[in-house]
Amino acid sequence: MSKDKRFITIHKEGTLSGCKIMVDSETGVNYLYSWNGYSGGMTVLLNKDGEPVVTPLDVD
Repeated sequence: MSKDKRFITIHKEGTLSGCKIMVDSETGVNYLYSWNGYSGGMTVLLNKDGEPVVTPLDVD
């Protein structure tokens, strides 16, 4: 995973309204960002057990 940016977009849907999943490149924690026009919000993406989804980071 690139260390140039703190948040990496791994999935995106929509244009004027939609959502995207972003991964924190330092922790691997996944976030869901949803927007509609000029408003939006971001939250931790949870699995079915209510725990944060964490993407394993490549350790170099």
